[in-house]
Amino acid sequence: MTLTINGQSQTLNVEPRVTLLDALRERLGLPGSKKGCDHGQCGACTVLIDNQRVYSCLTLAVMQEEKNITTIEGLADGDNLHPIQAAFIDNDGLQCGYCTPGQICASVALLDEVENGSVSSITPDLNNPPQLAELSEAEIKERLSGNLCRCSAYNGIVAAVQQATGQTPLSPA
Repeated sequence: MTLTINGQSQTLNVEPRVTLLDALRERLGLPGSKKGCDHGQCGACTVLIDNQRVYSCLTLAVMQEEKNITTIEGLADGDNLHPIQAAFIDNDGLQCGYCTPGQICASVALLDEVENGSVSSITPDLNNPPQLAELSEAEIKERLSGNLCRCSAYNGIVAAVQQATGQTPLSPA
């Protein structure tokens, strides 16, 4: 099978039961996506498939042919970090770093979802989706609730998303 990963075509010969996460890490040498729980509960393995966030531990590699897969390794443009990556650094949105690739991919998807008019379960008016510049802290937390951080770097993660939306993040107390 052939997968398009980070803009490059990759040919693999894997069994039909191999997850995308295992194909990325073990067959393609892309270790950025982490195997946390391997049950779709932590989000450490989050990647983008056709610009939508997906837990790569829960999807089979063979199901991803003809789709565009972006991993943490594919977000930067050479030495130029993606704005979310830079914001995570600026706002200390990480501690041990294990969940960070998944958190960053989920945050990139969050920005795309808001730009495309997607609502969340806490959006007050479903007919009036929030705009990036007015995205509340509660809305950011809800939209990232599928990605866990055992170190509790959530304040920095929220601040990073706020910075990427053009907001001024609150200073940590």
